[in-house]
Amino acid sequence: MAAACAGSVELGFAEAAPAWRLRSEQFPSKVGGRPAWLSASGLPGPAELSCALCGRPLAFLLQLYAPLPGRADAFHRGLFLFCCRAPPCCAGLRVFRNQLPRKNDFYSYEPPSEEPPAATGDPVCLQLKSGAHLCRVCGCLGPKTCSRCHRAHYCSKEHQTLDWRSGHKQACTQADNLDNTVPDHNFLFPEFEIVIETEDEITPEVVEKEEESEIIGSMGEAPEEELDSMAKHESREDKVFQKFKTKVALEPEQILRYGRGTAPIWISAENIPQEEDIPDCPCGAKRIFEFQVMAVLASCRLGTGYAEEFVWKQEITDTP
Repeated sequence: MAAACAGSVELGFAEAAPAWRLRSEQFPSKVGGRPAWLSASGLPGPAELSCALCGRPLAFLLQLYAPLPGRADAFHRGLFLFCCRAPPCCAGLRVFRNQLPRKNDFYSYEPPSEEPPAATGDPVCLQLKSGAHLCRVCGCLGPKTCSRCHRAHYCSKEHQTLDWRSGHKQACTQADNLDNTVPDHNFLFPEFEIVIETEDEITPEVVEKEEESEIIGSMGEAPEEELDSMAKHESREDKVFQKFKTKVALEPEQILRYGRGTAPIWISAENIPQEEDIPDCPCGAKRIFEFQVMAVLASCRLGTGYAEEFVWKQEITDTP
């Protein structure tokens, strides 16, 4: 992802891409599949990647390559978003940031090649350059091993059971071919590249008209004070929703909005976080908005580890 100019917003769209373009050495922005980890060390562990509500392992949803211009320590920078997809929970969200200087232990100082590698049929990589082993199901840190072959790694008992049922039971004794037998589990989301385009400025004519309109309709015998209160609430709801519709109207397929230091577009006036709802960064600085995931898709210096950031999910209530 190219760094956006101050105040501008970049839109992300999901597009099919060859597997080699979504590997870590290509610094991809992508949806689904297994994470293309940036740093090969300091990965978040199973406890950090468990749903706070139901305790199940979180699924990798997307990652963004978002370097910070002028920051030598963030020449390479990635944001990794995970979610719970286990019904009826489907609520847990966690996001992690990782950054590296240009000169590091894992990647060339020079930009990656734009040409496909000579061999593109390599098996799924389940061991990082740091020596860390990854879970065969989700691609996250896998400290547990199969008690029979001791070569298959997992993040949790749930994923070990899933892999056993999905084929490891038969492949377990074929240790020499173990990496070539990693199935695409249903636990993973479909994998796509996130292609970035800069958002065009949109004249919010719908919003302006809505601001001048009045609430019309019969309110029965409600008291005048109640009518005024309801009218103000509905008017604000309409303004927020109309602004949202106007912003997404030209590019309804956008799955992501990126703009570090800009503002999100809310779909409702409900459940908008206040300043006191957003915790400060561990370094003490105030957090700023960076990216927003759209429903169409069903900073500080803390070294090179994976630091958890703050994520807010806006939920609205159904009203008749």
